Amino acid sequence: MLDDKKTIRAWSYYDWANSAYSLIITSAIFPAYYTAVAPPFLHFFGIQISRSSLASYSIAFSFLLIALLSPLLSSIADYNGNKKVFMKFFCYVGSIACMAMYFFDKEFLGNYYVWFGIICSVIASIGYCGSIVFYNAFLPEISSKENQDNVSAKGFSMGYIGSVVLMIICFAFILLNDNLHWGLGTIPVRFSFVAVGLWWLGFAQITFNGLTESPKKHHDLSSSSILNGYKELQLVFKNLAHTPSLKKFLLSFFFYNMGVQTVMYMATYFASDELKMETTQLLSVVLIIQLVAILGAKLFAYISTKKGNIFALLLLIISWIGICFAAFFVKTVNEFYGIAFAVGMVMGGIQSLSRSTYSKLLPFTEDTASYFSFYDVCEKMGIVIGTLSFGLVADQLGGMRNSTIALSIYFIIGLVLLLRLSNKEFNTHQLLSKEK
Repeated sequence: MLDDKKTIRAWSYYDWANSAYSLIITSAIFPAYYTAVAPPFLHFFGIQISRSSLASYSIAFSFLLIALLSPLLSSIADYNGNKKVFMKFFCYVGSIACMAMYFFDKEFLGNYYVWFGIICSVIASIGYCGSIVFYNAFLPEISSKENQDNVSAKGFSMGYIGSVVLMIICFAFILLNDNLHWGLGTIPVRFSFVAVGLWWLGFAQITFNGLTESPKKHHDLSSSSILNGYKELQLVFKNLAHTPSLKKFLLSFFFYNMGVQTVMYMATYFASDELKMETTQLLSVVLIIQLVAILGAKLFAYISTKKGNIFALLLLIISWIGICFAAFFVKTVNEFYGIAFAVGMVMGGIQSLSRSTYSKLLPFTEDTASYFSFYDVCEKMGIVIGTLSFGLVADQLGGMRNSTIALSIYFIIGLVLLLRLSNKEFNTHQLLSKEK
């Protein structure tokens, strides 16, 4: 049943569960710990690269892998009506990888400790990305189109709140160890990785117990149906010619999301290497972003109801362009705090509105997993290009400041492409969809 409050609440709890990974592993404690313990430069297949570039390349690799696999997996899930099974699998893989990061320490692994940490982070990223494919595909199954902006924003808000709660607990443990001289070394930091895995695994059970699978479409799964995911991806691509509104949005999304996700993944590394911010300052910055993002997601959901999705997204992209240029010139910690506040305001809004806008633009179809697989492939490939180019620009042009200008170009392209999709065209699509 659409718009059932109990089902929506259960669905949104997965944002609460997995966002601890997004905050603590992706954006805060793991990057801060990694930059503190890893040497400035490492050798990879005989090539010397900076630790931050290695991190960006590892992120790109994990997203490339899941982008290649998600069409296959989502097709099988849509075919058999078992999206939740795949969602569970990736959730468990990701959470276990997070807990394994406890051993990311030279005392345990000697000279191989950095590579162990990177490998665990890649596996955790694959688990997170893989589960999100199927999580997103449930949105049009639990919510009517007119309510999807609010439901999507609710999920992101739940994620920000949940991740901040665990972040504060972990941050307090780290500060107490430092200030009260408990002498635990890196244990509080590494314990936070275990806490993320347990948090993710535990709260995900609320979602798994509350979501109901869509009916199975076929009885047997043949070898041809296993490969059907790529055929369906190709079919979705061909169908874009008949859904111009969706095509315009996806082209824009591909570019502006390239910038958004790269900022989210690389901001801590930027602050650490370019501004030499201390670990406690880095964690404070991330907390600011997360807390403000709760307000930002709600604010832009409200703006979209008053002015339309396209207007709200254009406003968000323009704000991101300004943030990229500001980051190029930032020199002090206080200035970076100001940028962090601005990032928080637009980060939640652009993520939740992008997801709900795409869902609203879908043609009338039961194969939602295939369409959301295409969406996720666009998102993941954008992240691959964004993080890869961020690392390459930083290595070749001598610093990550130049990488922020490269990101602004992605946002500008996204802005120009989105201007081709008017609010009137978007609203017309909504009316036609309702008639069907």
